[in-house]
Amino acid sequence: MKKKRILLKIGSNTLTKETDNISRGKIEDLANQIAKLQDTCEFIIVSSGAIAVAKQFVKLESKQKDVFVKQALASIGQPHLIRIYQEIFREYGLLTSQCLLSYSDFEKQESKTNIVNTINVLVNNNYIPIINENDTVATDEIKFGDNDKLGALTASLLEVDLFIIATNTNGIYTKTSMENGTPETIELVEDLSKLTKQVVDSKSSHGSGGMQSKIEAALVTKQSNIETWIVNGLEDHFITNAFDDKIPFTKIK
Repeated sequence: MKKKRILLKIGSNTLTKETDNISRGKIEDLANQIAKLQDTCEFIIVSSGAIAVAKQFVKLESKQKDVFVKQALASIGQPHLIRIYQEIFREYGLLTSQCLLSYSDFEKQESKTNIVNTINVLVNNNYIPIINENDTVATDEIKFGDNDKLGALTASLLEVDLFIIATNTNGIYTKTSMENGTPETIELVEDLSKLTKQVVDSKSSHGSGGMQSKIEAALVTKQSNIETWIVNGLEDHFITNAFDDKIPFTKIK
């Protein structure tokens, strides 16, 4: 039986559970769910969090622009982030690998072919690719929004069956309910142009995204005929619960 290929994008806010530290418990929750689903699903993860990890260890002083400090922090934090994933996933019998990509990789046909071929080899040999932007040489995540766009481009390139964005809300809320202070999830979206009018944009506290960047990511995957789910990753078992329709989340057809 062909496994369902899922690209999971998980942002800094989710990985830190909205604190100042990476949550090992959240990464355990991820590993636990993936282990349970491994007979029917194969996962590729686009993970933010390198800068958040580094901030736990160091405080950099610099007269350089803020963006260079963030790039330096990403360089320090990325190996720590991958080590945490490796240690925890290994406890659940899962193998991981690191892939660092830049937006320029999606502009060259040769690079795109290499990405597809490499990730296919990894997945076919039961390795879960953990993808992040190569922040040390590129500033796009810092500028474009917490890897939402990178996740969407990767999902489209790999022709995945489902793109899941783990965030800190129960999907996208209606504008009226947000204004009333009683958030109500839009559960099904078939017309993205109408959805854009509903979005009240807000930036995430640790990441650089917000709901607008998630809508833009969904527009990219829609062009590739890929369904996108926006799910509250702060909750435990958020993937398995979404599959079982036990929680409110936004499904973009």
